[in-house]
Amino acid sequence: MTSFNQYKGATVLVTGHTGFKGTWLCLWLKHLGANVVGISNDVPSIPSHFSALELHNHVVDYRLDICDGESLKTVIHKIQPDFIFHLAAQAIVRTSYENPIETLKTNAFGSANLLDALRTLKKSVVAVMITSDKVYDNLEWAWGYRETDKLGGKDPYSASKGMAELVIRTFVESYFNNSSSNIRIGIARAGNVIGGGDWAKDRIVPDCVKAWSKGEVAEVRNPEATRPWQHVLEPLSGYLTLGVSLAENRTLNGEAYNFGPTTKNSFSVQLLIEEMEKYWDQVSWTNLSQSKNRFYEAGLLKLNCDKALHDLHWVPTLNFSETVRMTAQWYKTFYDADISSMYEFSMLQIVEYSKLAKQRQVDWAIV
Repeated sequence: MTSFNQYKGATVLVTGHTGFKGTWLCLWLKHLGANVVGISNDVPSIPSHFSALELHNHVVDYRLDICDGESLKTVIHKIQPDFIFHLAAQAIVRTSYENPIETLKTNAFGSANLLDALRTLKKSVVAVMITSDKVYDNLEWAWGYRETDKLGGKDPYSASKGMAELVIRTFVESYFNNSSSNIRIGIARAGNVIGGGDWAKDRIVPDCVKAWSKGEVAEVRNPEATRPWQHVLEPLSGYLTLGVSLAENRTLNGEAYNFGPTTKNSFSVQLLIEEMEKYWDQVSWTNLSQSKNRFYEAGLLKLNCDKALHDLHWVPTLNFSETVRMTAQWYKTFYDADISSMYEFSMLQIVEYSKLAKQRQVDWAIV
């Protein structure tokens, strides 16, 4: 069975710690008793989950660009981490169209810089490299993609994540794939994550809550698109499980894993909005799907997570209604209560999620 006790007292580096997933991961690691160090170049939005949590008071906060390989190497060698979770990325599809070169540099060469820093590190380190479900060559089929399916991408963001995977594979095979290696690498793929504290542009939940909090009409690009919605804590539980499993089992080195919801959590964007409306008063939205300025977006993308179940004993915890409820309640608390710090409320949601997992006999939660 997997235990998260290994994180207690460990030094854990989170790149992209000011981002949506990164802040939630830092918070969970603090809950587990880890010494958390973060590296990011900036806070990605105003407002932000990082600022709402006042997370700079709870972690060691480094600001640098992961494209600066020498500075990144200096920090990593200084802090001597036990675990690394690499989330730093340009994560917005529309931005990748506007600035493809920066997206490719950040997502592909940034990953290469981190791995190159590990190549010269002398201590044992487990690194979980987070890419995306969009690394797959999406043929819009109805069944879930497996880790062995073809990688590809029709947009610059997807291409950048596919390039990152090639970089990771190269470093694993060239430097970290022998019994004497002190570095173990895992790859995590997930997507369509929602939850409190995300204010990134061109994402359905942030777009809606930003509009509704001001009494405005939310603009929705593609309400018919189907997504396998999952709460942010779901893939994070997978990342944490993969980190511990890598530390305990060398045979997992270099393996990639999908972390997604069950097929029962696949719903259209419109159904997501209608579920969110239950927690807001007097909300409205308009359909922009006929706009001539639309960029390519996948209509259907599912992940098969059987490998994570078989190797890591990982399964998701929340159903669709619980996912939306926890998300909506976070934003309602933020906007209605005008709370300057959401640290305690966010921590309570982690505790609630962990309790639900334990009740449902999820492996990591019952140890």
